[in-house]
Amino acid sequence: YVITRTFTATDDCGNATSATQTITIVDTTAPVLTIPADYTAECSDDHPMDDAIATDNCGEVTITVEEATIAGACVGNFTITRTFTATDDCGNATAATQTITIFDTTDPEFLFIPGDFTVECSDTIDMETPIASDNCGDVEVFESQWIIPNDVTDNYQIIREFTAIDACGNFTVLTQTITVEDTTAPVFTSAATFTIDENETEVGTVTATDITAVTFTISAGSTQRIFIARTNHPSLSTAGIPTASFIIGTSNF
Repeated sequence: YVITRTFTATDDCGNATSATQTITIVDTTAPVLTIPADYTAECSDDHPMDDAIATDNCGEVTITVEEATIAGACVGNFTITRTFTATDDCGNATAATQTITIFDTTDPEFLFIPGDFTVECSDTIDMETPIASDNCGDVEVFESQWIIPNDVTDNYQIIREFTAIDACGNFTVLTQTITVEDTTAPVFTSAATFTIDENETEVGTVTATDITAVTFTISAGSTQRIFIARTNHPSLSTAGIPTASFIIGTSNF
């Protein structure tokens, strides 16, 4: 604005002289703007969006803010920019930008993981599915599986390794151990013993069933005999008959 000051000098006889002073007032000073500080936060944390404040040397000031989100390499990584502009009544303006950096550094969490257990080799092995969640997005669960054998054929362990991984590559690994055992004895499905006279030829049959192969042990006296054994699992112990001869095969004789 402008201030005009008119001065008039008058003597005793009424003679006068006038002069004018003009004062022009301008506002060329921009407002003083204070914005929230930059910060870095986890994607699952609170992200406060605080206001800016501004003062002006001559009057009122108006603050506007523009926000933009810049995507990162994965869903949980991104940057928010907030540009504040403080403008006074004369159009003088001050601008400043706050940068908020968001990261996903938290590993997924398993909500359910199948527990270790022991099972009979003839039973059905229940392969339960794990459940996992993530703090900022979707999570995938991958399974690797391998077997650790034992000296006994039907005793072994199944190792299931579960890996839960989120979109930003954070992961959690847990394992389940399933111990498989054979503790069930074979069951004879015919007479367990039979007798052959010394000078007599006679056929006797002993059969048994088991979850896996059955081992038969034949015992007899010291008399020389010839035994013909037919089995689909030719595991035969003859230690008790040192004088006997054996023909073992898997075909019908």
